[in-house]
Amino acid sequence: MNRQELINQFTKNHQEFVEYVQDLSDEKLMFSPSEKWNAGQQLNHIYLCLLPIEQALASKEYILNKFGLSDHSSLPYEEIVKHYINALNKGGKAPDRFVPETFDLLNRPLLTSKLYDLLLKIGQHFENYSEEELDSLVLPHPLLGRLTIRELFYVMTDHAVHHHKQVIRNLEEFHG
Repeated sequence: MNRQELINQFTKNHQEFVEYVQDLSDEKLMFSPSEKWNAGQQLNHIYLCLLPIEQALASKEYILNKFGLSDHSSLPYEEIVKHYINALNKGGKAPDRFVPETFDLLNRPLLTSKLYDLLLKIGQHFENYSEEELDSLVLPHPLLGRLTIRELFYVMTDHAVHHHKQVIRNLEEFHG
């Protein structure tokens, strides 16, 4: 996936997830089966995960000085997503800083707005990166370690789909 295809797919997947959650009734938004996150918490989790990415992308110098350059070529999309799914299947969990608190219905409009703003900023920062920089600069992922920026965006592109599917699966138990 080239740079433009990647940011387009990343943005599309996130927007589709946000729109899906935004259209849920209050009851469905707050429904949580078996101690799982409700749709509002899933939305908040996505926001919490994207926030440090946006902050890091604002400065190539920060990324280079703090995390350095990759020691490997970027893995293909399918392969890096497979590693991510394997890490989840082995019990990988979100670190505390990415775990959403209880969701308040009143926060839905603000959180949705903040997420759209964040996606816009990420897209703007992303435009400043060349294909080579996406494959050479690294950022940390809590389950997969040091990833090239391209690999991180592959994972995060799939991450939105993963949580979208989780919300849909969870709502199969909804009997409101």
